[in-house]
This record gives sequence, structure tokens and C-alpha cells, in this order.
Amino acid sequence: MDKNTYYITTPIYYPSDKLHIGHAYCTTVADALARYHRIKGEEVFFLTGSDEHGLKIQRKAAEKGVTPLQYVDEIIANFQLLWKELNISNNDFIRTSQERHHKVVQDTLTKIYEKGDIYKKNYEGLYCVPCESYWLERQLVDGKCPDCGRPVEKMQEESYFFEMSKYADWWMDFIDKNPDFIQPASRRNEMINFVKQGLEDLCITRTTFDWGIPVPFDQKHVVYVWFDALLNYLTGIKYGTDEAMFNKFWPASLHLVGKEIVRFHTIIWPIMLHAMGVEIPKKVYGHGWLVVDGDKMSKSKGNVIDPLALIDEFGADAIRYFLLREINLGSDGNFSRDALITRTNADLANDLGNLLHRTVSMIEKYHGGIVADMGASEPIDDELKALVASTVADFTKQMDNMEINAAIKSVWGLISRANKYIDETAPWILAKDETKADRLKTVMYNLAETLRNVAILVSPFITTASPKIYAQLGLEVPAQFLLKEAVWGGLANGTKVAKGEPLYPRIEIDKDGCTVIGGKKYVPQVAAPAPAPEPEKPAMEPIKPECTMADFEKLDLRVGKVVAAEKVKKSKKLLKLQVEIGDEVRTVVSGIAMHYTAEELVGRNVIVIANLAPATLFGVESRGMILAASDSQGKLVLADAPDMASGSRVK
Repeated sequence: MDKNTYYITTPIYYPSDKLHIGHAYCTTVADALARYHRIKGEEVFFLTGSDEHGLKIQRKAAEKGVTPLQYVDEIIANFQLLWKELNISNNDFIRTSQERHHKVVQDTLTKIYEKGDIYKKNYEGLYCVPCESYWLERQLVDGKCPDCGRPVEKMQEESYFFEMSKYADWWMDFIDKNPDFIQPASRRNEMINFVKQGLEDLCITRTTFDWGIPVPFDQKHVVYVWFDALLNYLTGIKYGTDEAMFNKFWPASLHLVGKEIVRFHTIIWPIMLHAMGVEIPKKVYGHGWLVVDGDKMSKSKGNVIDPLALIDEFGADAIRYFLLREINLGSDGNFSRDALITRTNADLANDLGNLLHRTVSMIEKYHGGIVADMGASEPIDDELKALVASTVADFTKQMDNMEINAAIKSVWGLISRANKYIDETAPWILAKDETKADRLKTVMYNLAETLRNVAILVSPFITTASPKIYAQLGLEVPAQFLLKEAVWGGLANGTKVAKGEPLYPRIEIDKDGCTVIGGKKYVPQVAAPAPAPEPEKPAMEPIKPECTMADFEKLDLRVGKVVAAEKVKKSKKLLKLQVEIGDEVRTVVSGIAMHYTAEELVGRNVIVIANLAPATLFGVESRGMILAASDSQGKLVLADAPDMASGSRVK
């Protein structure tokens, strides 16, 4: 039996600079799909995040004179602000710099290494720093990166390689048996041709920089950014730490990615998972690029669009609607400010906004705001009811097939028909004839009930509209709109409407070229800096099994004063301490040399387990143990009692 869950991801975005409208497009599509599956009644997990490691980030941070983490923190704060302003409903935001992700990467690397699929050799080849991608000479286009068109660099270093080539036949067989795994079909054909040219082993570690996750079995190396990044999809649903959650949502229902990174997600990623013994995701969909006024976005051209500025000017719904309505998923799309204004006015202000305003105004004018179906139906009503049912069916089929703009067009076909229904039934004429009183009430009910259904259907796309429509119809706004409630007759007789502000005021451009919305001139707001992300709470090591008070009382904890200290020969971690405990001095060997120098410890009061059985370490007998706290990242701090006499009991 299929699980009633849906796990959708965006790519995790690279924080080398601010996000642009193209990133907003991908995340808006993912959000619309996540919201659609929620209204279907499924339990949805929606993951997005940031891909923070790599040489490019390290170089940019060095240019700014900050650490890589400081550099990305500021940018990621704006990522999260953008998703909030765009009403993105992600369940989690994963950062590859987080400890929870480091553990998954290191555990996975160790697992594949121990399987024998990872080997070490010196690497010499071509590398695109902006794309963090390795290329062969034959794969370059005019000597440059085939993805971004920028120069590549020659790299030579010791690296570990993932033996992907041994899985080429498996991959071809998997794709043959799962033809829907790569979507659209044109991307599938590209990937098959790529693998047929010869699948190379993947360089998965670097030694020429250190901004990355350390390789657990060779600390000189850090993990290659793409091997690291892909594993975020497992980290987000607690792979290795919460088996129930992982099993609930894996395999992923959909990885939504830009077409330029389909290769990583459809070749490298499934082979990694197969080597791990983990099930492959159900689908990877490579969407097209967004161009601006017919031209590719570029800083040098000055046409990079800041989505936060657009949202400030036009509102999130207008941006979301335009991106989802105008672009066929899988094809490249064109963003134009003029087209955004035209589409917003035509569809949101005129069609939907006007339908709601006219309907609620007439119900208030003619019936004191009370809705009632008196059963005075005519064939035109049956036509409207049938269109509601067929629209819901078409919408469901189209959204299941990820035909988002087709689904929107279906809903707007219903909205247009409802506007035409007003003109055809002419409520203002019915209102003049007392014998048509029941007919007028039925007409107004039909319009209100159509709007109730429309509110459910548009909820994945324009997120602020549906609650406002429900509120103006006098309905309680549900915590979650549900598709099963998009059936005729859900609006109860006696419901009282409440006219509100226009749903979407018209946008005009005045003679000075300034934007005027609803009669008010738009004044750009000076954006406040986004708050820095809260630091990740360190993962806590599991608490050991319970002990009794009698067990604890066996330990004799005492304050000791370090009177001498020196390194233990042939050991990087151990210090040999002479510790005064009351009237005796004893030798204690402690593994703290990576955190404290011998000089720092002399004269310091520490806490010692005084009755620990002696042990010999590197030829030195140790009589006791120094207490310290350590976190999951290996940081260690000694416990001490600075104002207590040596020999004092610790309770």
C-alpha cells in the first residue's frame, strides 16, 4: 500500500551571492506542489536549504577578510528572509555547515569506503570553481566550462575517488526499468547520452583548501562539495538518527532542480545511494531557466532581478502567480516587468478580484449579506455546477502531472465563466422583479459557492487570496484547505458575507514611470538587514543508562591543583600532569594536549576522580582522571573549582 506522504526538495542554493528571481521560481514551483499535496490530504515534508562548502566560498570569504562561515551567514539570512516573504511553506532549512549534516556525510563516506568503492590517487585535471565541477578536455566547449561558459583551472592534488564507473551498467539498467525517473524526457535522453560516452570515477575529496567536511579516515582531506551537498536530502529527514521519520518519507517523491544540475542528481546521486544500499528517489525533474526580457541574467548586463524588491513593490501573490502561470515547467521562461503588471491586472485584479467584489457587494445590497439557495435553478446553473466539478477533476489530473500552468488556466476558465454568469443572469434586473426573489438568491448562492471552490483550488498558488476569499464569504478559514471539500453545496444557507478590501488593487504606471497600486504611489522601502541565522544547537551525545545513587557514591571526586605539566613523548594528545590532592602529589595522564598547553595548566585547580584504578598510558602510570566537558564538535573545556583548597571533596 502506498504511503500517504509526499517528500519534495529544491536544490540547496549556493550562498556565493544573493538569490535572484530564478531561484525564487524553482522554490515557488516546489512550494505550489507541496501545498497541492497537502490539500490532497497527504503528509508533506518540504526541504530547501544552502550548500555552503567549497573553494569558491573560501576564496570569496578571504577577499572579504572574514571566515567562510561568517561570509555565508549573512547571505543565508537573506535566503531565509526571501522564503518568508514569498510565503514558502518549507518544513526545514538544511545548512551543509550544520553538525547534523556533517555526521551523515562522514558516516556515508565511511560506509562506501569500507565497501571498497573509494580509492586514493593523485588527480590532475580541469576544474570549474564557480560550478564546483570537474571536466575532461573533451567535455569543454571552446575550452571553457560547458555549464557556465567560464574558464576552468588545472588542478593537481591527492584525492579520493568514488568508483562510479563500475556502476555504469547498473545505471543504464535502472533508467531502462524506471523511464519516469528523469523528467522531462529530453533531460533523460541527455543523461543517457552522457553515460554512454563513458562514466568516469568521481573525485570526492580535496586537499588544496579546508572549507569543507573533514574526511573521517584521512583528516588531510575535505569532502568534495557535490558529494557533500547531495546527502542533504537524507539529513533533512533524519537518516541514521530517526528511522521512523526516514522510513515515512523516503524515497523522495520529487527532487526539483535546475536543468544545469540534472547530471549530478540523476547520475551521481542514484549511484551513491545504490552503493549505500538506499532506495532511489521516485523522480528528478529538471526545470528550465528564467531569462529577463529575453536575455540571460548577468551582473555585467545589469539585469539580475532581486525578488525581495519585487515582493516589496507588488506583493508575494503577484510574483508567485506570474511565475507559475507564465512558464511551462521544463521549458525556459521569460520574466518581464511589463508582463507581470499586465498579468496581475488581468487575472488577479480584474478576473478573480472583481468576481469576489461584485458577488459579495450584491449579496450585501440585495440580501443583507445572507446567502441562501432557494432551489430556483435554471439550465445555466447546471452548466456552472458541472464546470466546477470538471475543473476540480482537470486541476487534480494536471497537478498530479506537474502541469502547473495548465491547472491554473483551468481554474481561471472557471473564474471567467463565473464572471460571464453574472452578465448572463443579470442580478440587477432580477432585483427589480419581486417574483424573481428566489431566483436572485439562487444566483447569488451559485456565485458564492463557485468562489468557495475557487478558493480551495488557488490555495497552492496565491497563498494570501484563499483566506481572504473565505473571510469575505463569511466562512471560517481552515488550518488546511482540502481538495475533498471542493464539491458543490459546501456553503451553508444562512451564511453571512462580509465585504472587505479589494483582493488585488489594479497596478498603474503614472507619467513619471512610478508604480501606483490601488491609487497609492509605491515608495520603495529601505530594506532592514536580515537577522543573522540562529546558531545550530549542538547535537547532544546520547545519555548513558541510569545508575543508582550507590553507583555514584563509589566515585571519589576531589579538587586537585596542577603543580607541573609536560607532554607525553610520542603522543599528540596526552599531557603528563603532577596533581596535588591534599597532602599528596600524584601523576595523572590526560588527553587534553590538543586543547591546553602545559603552561596553561600549572597552578590551575581541576576536578579529579581520585579513586580510579591506575592505568598505564604510553609507559606512564596514571592515577586518576581529570573531568572535562566536550561537545559533538570535539571542543573540550576542563571542569574546575578555582577557589577551593586541593583535596576538597566534590559532591
